[in-house]
Amino acid sequence: MVEPSDRPASAAQRLGAPDSYGVSTLEPSLRPPTTQPSGGRQVPLRVQLLDDTQEVFQISQRSPGKLLFDLVANHLNLVEGDYFGLEYQDHRKMTVRPKNTILRFVVKFFPPDHTQLMEELTRYLFALQIKHDLACGRLICNDTSAALMVSHIIQSEIGDFDETQSWQHLLHNKYLPDQDALRDKITDCHRKHVGQTPAESDYQLLEIARRLEMFGIRQHPAKDREGTKLSLAVAHTGVLVFQGYTRINAFNWSKIRKLSFKRKRFLIKLRSDPQQSNHHDTLEFSMASRDCCKVFWKVCVEHHAFFRLFEEPKPKPKPVLFTRGSSFRFSGRTQKQIIDYVKDSEFKKIPFERKHSKIMSGLTSSFRSQVTTEVHGPGSPDLPTTTPSPKPPVSPDDGVVTGQTALTVAAAGVVPPVVPLTTELCVSTSPVDPLPSPLTSPLLMEAGYVRTDDEDEARRKKFPTDKAYFLAKELLTTERTYLKDLHVVTTSFQEAVGKEEVLPENVRNLLAANYEPLLKFHQGFLREVEQRLAQWEGRSNAHIKGDYQRVGDILLKNIQGLKQLTVQLQKHPECLVELERACRSSCRLEAVCGDFELQKACYLPLNVFLLRPLHRLLHYKLLLERLCKHYPPTHQDFRDSRAALADISEMVLQLQGTMMKMENFQKLLELRKDLTGIDNLAIPGREFIRLGCLSKLSGKGLQQRMFFLFSDCLVYTSRGMTKANQFKVHGQLPLYGMTVRESEDEWGVPHSFTLFGQRQPVVVAASSAAEMERWLEDIRMAVDLAEQTSDPQSDLLSSSLADKLQDEGIGEQESEEELAGSHSSLERPGHRGNTTVHVCWHRNTSVSMVDFSSPLYGANLSLWNATYLTYLLIFSLSLFDFKNSNGWQKLWVVFTSFSLFFYKSHLDDYPLASLPLLGYSVTVPAEAENIHKDYVFKLHFKSHVYYFRSESEYAFERWMEVIRSATYSASRTLTASRKDLY
Repeated sequence: MVEPSDRPASAAQRLGAPDSYGVSTLEPSLRPPTTQPSGGRQVPLRVQLLDDTQEVFQISQRSPGKLLFDLVANHLNLVEGDYFGLEYQDHRKMTVRPKNTILRFVVKFFPPDHTQLMEELTRYLFALQIKHDLACGRLICNDTSAALMVSHIIQSEIGDFDETQSWQHLLHNKYLPDQDALRDKITDCHRKHVGQTPAESDYQLLEIARRLEMFGIRQHPAKDREGTKLSLAVAHTGVLVFQGYTRINAFNWSKIRKLSFKRKRFLIKLRSDPQQSNHHDTLEFSMASRDCCKVFWKVCVEHHAFFRLFEEPKPKPKPVLFTRGSSFRFSGRTQKQIIDYVKDSEFKKIPFERKHSKIMSGLTSSFRSQVTTEVHGPGSPDLPTTTPSPKPPVSPDDGVVTGQTALTVAAAGVVPPVVPLTTELCVSTSPVDPLPSPLTSPLLMEAGYVRTDDEDEARRKKFPTDKAYFLAKELLTTERTYLKDLHVVTTSFQEAVGKEEVLPENVRNLLAANYEPLLKFHQGFLREVEQRLAQWEGRSNAHIKGDYQRVGDILLKNIQGLKQLTVQLQKHPECLVELERACRSSCRLEAVCGDFELQKACYLPLNVFLLRPLHRLLHYKLLLERLCKHYPPTHQDFRDSRAALADISEMVLQLQGTMMKMENFQKLLELRKDLTGIDNLAIPGREFIRLGCLSKLSGKGLQQRMFFLFSDCLVYTSRGMTKANQFKVHGQLPLYGMTVRESEDEWGVPHSFTLFGQRQPVVVAASSAAEMERWLEDIRMAVDLAEQTSDPQSDLLSSSLADKLQDEGIGEQESEEELAGSHSSLERPGHRGNTTVHVCWHRNTSVSMVDFSSPLYGANLSLWNATYLTYLLIFSLSLFDFKNSNGWQKLWVVFTSFSLFFYKSHLDDYPLASLPLLGYSVTVPAEAENIHKDYVFKLHFKSHVYYFRSESEYAFERWMEVIRSATYSASRTLTASRKDLY
């Protein structure tokens, strides 16, 4: 027995977790396994692993079997150990999991989607299980699928095809019972895998296997009431009935009311179905013995809890006098808990050995090679310059950050477990190491200079402290950003379409006539504001006399000048509509526009830039309202400020109705790019209300779905396999006649509610009580609106998809053709992959049209002196430790569209990085955090923490205000005005 002090460091210790004698996958709140009981004879137990090696573990006779499993998982450095188990086969050839003695380490739970497995090691072990199942004839499939799977196994083991080596390898290794007959087909498939790494081979193997009917099936012999020989099995969907290798029936968990056994009879009690006259609510099967029944019943209990519950079921109190029935219950984490745990944690990846592989493997050969050093511009995280073969999608992680620069992923720091950002940062498309945020990359370290405390103090003493000065400075900084946005339309876009000569002349003239006069006007406006601020700060002696500590006079003069451009402002909606119409009629123009949106300067969707002048009016109105509140009526600048406010209010009132309609139209156009299977989303009368993640209860259990709520229908989708990871529509629920009911008690699923409509009811669950409240409020409001509409809207879905979705169940299936074609046929050109939809998907949250609209009043708050200090809690030791240095960086920061965009200065043409804020919380650092600086606020999401510092109290309050508008810490204050918007 190895003494404790001589034991090698455990996986948990190497990952920096608290001491635990078992697997490193335990929740921090759970009690770690106890050490081996003292006393009792130490016995060696031999465990056969999935790579056919055997390990001997010394364990006390008094130890429970769980301790042995923990030792095995710890030996493998396995993070997602809950998918596995230990088993042996007794003399009756019945596979069981006894309490004390275990021989084989196997996969216990087979998830419906292998992309839910976050670790490369886990996928490798699953691939080994499939290899075993193929070899023993348990995984039955046709010859084509069998040959293709074996070819991926061989690619993983020996690498690229070599005729002599491949034939020799097949002669000496048995992968299929009838392998000789398929040898030619296997080698033909192997030829096509050149360049495929072992990790990619595992992914492809799992992709094929998961679609097979016998994937993960373990049959238990039984008979029906008539004595016909059958076999029962359990999967993530429910209980299955087989006759031979043909599935003849399936009972989804949602239809099962109770599972039980009496002696050797296994009973399935179903929920009543009044629509079926011959419905039997209890089904009975007989098995070989009571032990066989009990074993299968336990397997069913575990599968139901693992796939259907959000968290481990609580133990029932023990009866005082006597017990009745089995007290067995599932113990361990559910699949949802595993996924959340891995997403919320940042593990140091530990290389592992592929026993049968003759090529370099482990983490060094993972999907990191996909990361390119070419920049795609903010908002295109998963689009490498050279498109690789289809890879597993990026898995959700903590911080969605984007940046732009020719950097490797290690230096730039993307977020592979969530929406990557773009430091021109193209991210790896597989769940590998969570990398640091771009905000800590050397790129941004070099962008701004380090400021000392002496500099800060000098600046504070030098500049004015009047609030009017800071309002004027906000006007200056936001005007600089606004002018840059106008250049995107008038210069950058015009150059892009001019090279290709694809923009119709009428549209080109329309854009020029209505945006270039605005550009010229705002260039003069900005010069006046810059000169006034220089005089206010004492940096200019151009005018020796005069009171220049005011800004109302400049605003009045220029807003009166802006009123002369009202005709051009009124034409901006027409510009948006005509450009969209031209794109629909010309695929070439649509492609050019898509490519332009991927350029660095176009850091937002192009349509947003077209509406910027209308947004700007709202910001002028906000600044003037604050200026008028600040000045006393006797102040010399008060009269000019009041007059300017009256003029801008008149303009806003005149354009507000058009502005709201165009905001909705622009959002529908943007969503259309994120969705596949939609004929025409942006039709007159349809309004967007909310989008976000909900878990939908189906035959497969709780499945993450992205829901889109419109004024006439509710659409649910899943993330597709296109290059931009667009969302594929699964179904549409008309709102007319829909009712909603909370149903947590009925289904036992937290935060769940049921939608009753024209088709069968749909049960969904939100991520929190607050999220459920938002959805219920908006759905009920939308239903009320639909009831008031006499003309129901047309069907959203494309005609081909609508035909497929006539039956609700069909919409949840993925056909071979859909999967094969999803890589190209569903793709739209040039669409960024980190839109708000993707952020909501990865952060499991939602956002409404009111939330989109409210930040307009604080949008584009650019702050030249915004500074920040950032570190990651888990990886802080491996990054720059700014807390103990003067590492505050001076950067230009723009807030817009729920994101912060970071520039070296206002002169930069494009942002260096960006940070989407949905899901983040904003707070003030606690005393224990030892920041010891004024005007510091903290942004945090899971393990990602950023500190930001502004130079004045006014700037601090404005940053807190606008950032709260992008998070949910203050979003419910908007509820009162929600119905007014629609």
